[in-house]
Amino acid sequence: MNAFLHDLGRRAYAPTLALQEEWVARASVDAAAPARLILVEHDPAVITLGRRARDGDVRADAERLRELGIAVHASARGGAATWHGPGQLVAYPIVRLSRERPLRAHVHGLEEALLAALSRFGVRAHRIKGLTGVWVGEEKIAAIGVAVRRWIAWHGLALNVDPDLEAFRLIVPCGIEGKGVTSLARCLGRPVRLEEIKPILAECLAAALGLAFVREPR
Repeated sequence: MNAFLHDLGRRAYAPTLALQEEWVARASVDAAAPARLILVEHDPAVITLGRRARDGDVRADAERLRELGIAVHASARGGAATWHGPGQLVAYPIVRLSRERPLRAHVHGLEEALLAALSRFGVRAHRIKGLTGVWVGEEKIAAIGVAVRRWIAWHGLALNVDPDLEAFRLIVPCGIEGKGVTSLARCLGRPVRLEEIKPILAECLAAALGLAFVREPR
């Protein structure tokens, strides 16, 4: 399936969400609409609450969040609370599902892409049965949350490349108590730039989701 790749660099969450919604709306009424993959690093940081978020998933109070300049957004995606901010690479594939490739297969493909990308850096990541996302040991390195509208999957994954991991203390990450959060930088013991992994993750997502990136006509 042909797809357009959009590297937005650093961009706030709200305009990126608006862009997703615009393209999902087009694809919902046009079967010929292309798939798209957005890569973005959200700045300023935000907390998003998926459909399974519960009271108490945000540990910080409103005053503390105001001091930090962190907004909280309700989200149509699955999952609970997560943090997005500098040092984290977020990928939003906007693709059409089918009976042959349903939501479960799509999520599996996102996990496969993450595992493949991390293996390129020598990081042995894995799944944990019953928990969506990708882990290193008992610590989550990438979260996944997907929404579906009229067979169009959107939202996607967030890979901790080199963020301030203390930010995750503001929430119960993905609603899971008792497990930690890690990053590619921590696994490698060195700073990691997002530019190092962007092309690798895009390539792995293309392979896992059956995408072929083409240049968008001007």
